[in-house]
Amino acid sequence: MEQNQIQSQTRKFQPIDFGAIWQALKKNRKLYYVVLPVAFVVAIVIAKSIPTYYKCEVILAPEAGGGSGSMGQLASLASSFGVSLGGGGNAGGDAITPTLYPDLMKSTDFKTSLFPIKLHGKKDKTSMTYYDYLKNEWKEPWWEDFFGLMAPEKKKDTLVNNFELTGEQARISGMIMKNVVCKIDKKTNLISINVTTQDPYIAALLADSVKTRLQDFLTEYRTQKANHDLEYAEMLQAQAKKDYEHARQKYVEFVDANQDIVLESIRQKQTDLENDLQLQYNNYNTLSAQVLAYKAKVQEATPAFTTLQRATVPLGPAGPNRNRILVVCLFLAALFTTIYVLYKEHQLKPLLGLS
Repeated sequence: MEQNQIQSQTRKFQPIDFGAIWQALKKNRKLYYVVLPVAFVVAIVIAKSIPTYYKCEVILAPEAGGGSGSMGQLASLASSFGVSLGGGGNAGGDAITPTLYPDLMKSTDFKTSLFPIKLHGKKDKTSMTYYDYLKNEWKEPWWEDFFGLMAPEKKKDTLVNNFELTGEQARISGMIMKNVVCKIDKKTNLISINVTTQDPYIAALLADSVKTRLQDFLTEYRTQKANHDLEYAEMLQAQAKKDYEHARQKYVEFVDANQDIVLESIRQKQTDLENDLQLQYNNYNTLSAQVLAYKAKVQEATPAFTTLQRATVPLGPAGPNRNRILVVCLFLAALFTTIYVLYKEHQLKPLLGLS
C-alpha cells in the first residue's frame, strides 16, 4: 500500500521533459511556417478593415449653489414686499445630481435630442445632421455588412417618436450610446464627456454640441416646475396690472368730472373708487413680488457649469491599435499551434501533469 503511494507521488512530481517538448516542436516546425504567415495576413486584413476613429473629451465641473447669491438678493427684495421665498429655493434644485448624468445621457429622450445636431467636415462646409452622419457616413468593418448585422432599412425616415422608435432610429440610438459616453468622478464630481467619430474635426464639433445640449437638457429639466410657476404668476400679474390701470382710469375720470360737486353720494362714490384702486394696486404689488420670487427660484434651479477642458480637434487617431492587433493574432496563432503540436505528439498531458 505504501509502495503504491510512493509510486503515485513519483509519477505526480515527475519533472517535465523539456527536451521531448522541444523535439516535438522542432519536428512540426513546418506547421509554424504555414500558420504564422497566414495569421500575419489575417491580422493585417483585420487591422486594415477597422476604420480609424478619433476621440474628443470635454471636462465640466458643476458649480454647487450657482444661483445662491442671486437668490439671496432677490429674496431680500421680495421680503420687502411682504413675500417670503420660504423653502422653495431647494425644490427641484437637486432633482438630478451629477452622479445621475451618465444614466440621463443614456435615456431615449437625450439620445434622440442629438439627432438634429448639425455637423460638417473641416473642408466640407455642407452641413448634415448627426443622425444622417451615423446613417450614411459612418463606416463599419466589412464583416458587419457581410453577416447582415448592419443592413440599413429601406423605409423612409419618419418623425422621431420617442414612444415608438423605428428600427433604424433605434439602431442610430444604440450607436450614439456607444460613441457618446459620460463619466463622473465620484470624488471630485467632474463630468467627462467622451465623443468618438471617424473624423477629427467632427469629433470636436460634436463634443462641444453635446456639452451644450447636456447643459440645456439639464436646465430645462431642473427649471421646468419653476418656469411653469413663473409663467402662471406672470399671467396673473399681467391681468392684475390691467385691472389696476382700469380702476385708476375710472377713479381719475370720476374725480375730474365731479370736482365742484359736494354731494355726500358723490363723496361716497369717490371713496369706493379709491378703495377699489388701492385694492387693485395691492393685488398687483403682491403679484409683482411673487413674480420676483419665482424668478429667483428659476435662477437657483438653473445648473451652472465650469468648462475645465474645452473641445479641441484631436491631433491623432485614438484607434484602432493595429500593432496590438498584429501581436495578439500572431500570439494566439502560435499558442494554439503549440497546443495542437503537443497534443499530437502526446506531450500535452505530461506538461499539464496529467498521467
